[in-house]
Amino acid sequence: METGPQVGWGARMVLSVAQDEVPQEKRPQDVVPTASSGDDPALRRRVSDLEREEVADVLREAAGEGRLTYTELEERLETLYASKTYGELVDLTADLPNGPRLPALAHQHTGGAMVEQGPLINVFMSETKRMGNWLVPQRQEVNAVLGDVTLDYTEAQIPYDEVQVEVKSILADVKIRVPQNAIVLLDSNPILGSVSEQESGLRAVPDPNTPAARPITFHIRGTAILGEIKIKRGPRLTKRLGLS
Repeated sequence: METGPQVGWGARMVLSVAQDEVPQEKRPQDVVPTASSGDDPALRRRVSDLEREEVADVLREAAGEGRLTYTELEERLETLYASKTYGELVDLTADLPNGPRLPALAHQHTGGAMVEQGPLINVFMSETKRMGNWLVPQRQEVNAVLGDVTLDYTEAQIPYDEVQVEVKSILADVKIRVPQNAIVLLDSNPILGSVSEQESGLRAVPDPNTPAARPITFHIRGTAILGEIKIKRGPRLTKRLGLS
C-alpha cells in the first residue's frame, strides 16, 4: 500500500491552509516600525477631538480621490476615533498627502526654545494678556469665566507653521489677534454667546525692504456660553498709527 506520496501531499496542503489562516498583520515579516512606537515625546502627546476631526477630513478626501477604498476608510476612521496620541495620527496618514507630519519635518526653527503645549490659561473674575514679543506654544487652551483674556500674536515669536487654540468663554470676553496674513480655521460653538472673526479695517503699509512673512495657520475652536470670542487681524490700532 503506497501512502508516502499521498501523506506528503496532504501535509503540504494542511501547511498551506494553515499559513493562509495566519492574519497578515501577525506575520513577523510584515511588521513595520511605526511612528507611534518611537520615543519622541511629541509622538506620545495626547491629541484633541479637533485634531482627530482634521485627520478624518484628510481620510475622507483621500477616499474621494480614490486613494483609499471605502472599506479602508471605514477601518481607518474606526482606528482614528480610538487613537490617543499624535504618533497614531501620523501612522494613519503616513501613505497619504496632507496628513500630520513627523515633528522633525513639521517646522524648521533655527534658534531659541520651543513650547509645544502652553500652560493652561485659567481666568476667573480677572484679566490676562499675552502681548508683545512672547514665545507662542503650538497648542494653547483658555478657560475664561467672568474675565477678560487677550492673545496677541502679531508681534510674537511663532516657530510653528500651525497653531491650535481652544477657548471656552463663560460670561467672559476673549480677544485673539492674529497676523494680517494668517489663515484662520474657525470652529465655533456659541451658546447664547458670540464667536466672530473680524477683518482689520486699516492695514499697515508694508516695508518693501522686509521679506514677506510666511502665513501661519490658526486652528481656533471657540465655545462661548453667554460670552464673547473675537478674532481680529493685524496689529492694534495704536500700533498701526505708530502711537505705541
